[in-house]
Amino acid sequence: MINVSHSVCLSPQCDKPATLQCPTCLKLEIDGSFFCSQDCFKKNWGTHKGVHKAKLQSQPHDPFPKYAYTGDLRAVYPLSPPRQVPKSIDYPDYAETSIPVSEERARGSAIKVLSEKEIEGMRTVCKIAREVLDIGAKAIRPGITTDEIDRIVHEATIERGAYPSTLNYYKFPKSLCTSVNEVICHGIPDQRPLKDGDILNLDVSCYYGGFHGDLNETYLVGNVDEKGQHLVKTSRECLEKAIAIVKPGVRYRDLGKVITDHATKNGFSVVRTICGHGINQLFHCAPNVPHYANNKAVGIMKPGHVFTIEPMICEGTWRDELWPDNWTAVTADGARSAQFEHTMVVTETGVEILT
Repeated sequence: MINVSHSVCLSPQCDKPATLQCPTCLKLEIDGSFFCSQDCFKKNWGTHKGVHKAKLQSQPHDPFPKYAYTGDLRAVYPLSPPRQVPKSIDYPDYAETSIPVSEERARGSAIKVLSEKEIEGMRTVCKIAREVLDIGAKAIRPGITTDEIDRIVHEATIERGAYPSTLNYYKFPKSLCTSVNEVICHGIPDQRPLKDGDILNLDVSCYYGGFHGDLNETYLVGNVDEKGQHLVKTSRECLEKAIAIVKPGVRYRDLGKVITDHATKNGFSVVRTICGHGINQLFHCAPNVPHYANNKAVGIMKPGHVFTIEPMICEGTWRDELWPDNWTAVTADGARSAQFEHTMVVTETGVEILT
């Protein structure tokens, strides 16, 4: 205990003069923690230490100190509260319950062929998603937190009358995914400031007019080394080469070979556990679109099919694991991963990129 200026004892039913202050409170810059004696302090320790815990939880900290991280990145909490969406904006069915009931009911269904009116709805929402991603990307710089980028993206989304599709989807707590360095996908925006040399993926999804639009890109933060630049460039090329073969009659399983061939030629690997997906009135639906060669994807492309291709390309192993937040997928070896994604529709003669 430390002897300081006169105050009143913090113990219940004790109004004695107090000049001793808790040393831990001093370190944490907590004011007013005075006790009249060591005995009073010890009697109230069980309750008082909760003040320390509350203060520590409000400061930036690693929420998983016992987790064996695969790389240098650490989660930095506390997360800011989930951002609010005005009631005037149409919500998807999971917005309040977190469970996409319509999506779960549709599992096992055939690939949906969208009408021209539905495709026009997809064009509209995908245009919004593109605008929102570009706004978020402009904010990227060393020193900004991914939570701040989440705020910017959230506000840009609701300004356009749209709902951020990730928000409360199976309890995801934020309005976009931010994946840094070894994070493959589904990173949760938090209090970690971006550093010079990071690579950062922003994955934006919007819900508007009853339809979802989805895209992502990986960006260089400041000065990124040559290998990191090559990883990002190759990832973009993998997406472009896959899109180039999209047309009626192509098997969905064939996309994986194109992607794997280009990634392997450049010395990289392709994530296998996370796929592209159908998207329309549902956030995720048929078809599954694997990005690796020799996959068993079912389906042949037809005009009116709308889906994403979103290859995740890694410096080292393609194997992944999950952080204790049950969302953040990272490379098992801690090496970097990059990703690009577009939503597209199969046309009579080829493909139209909607994002």
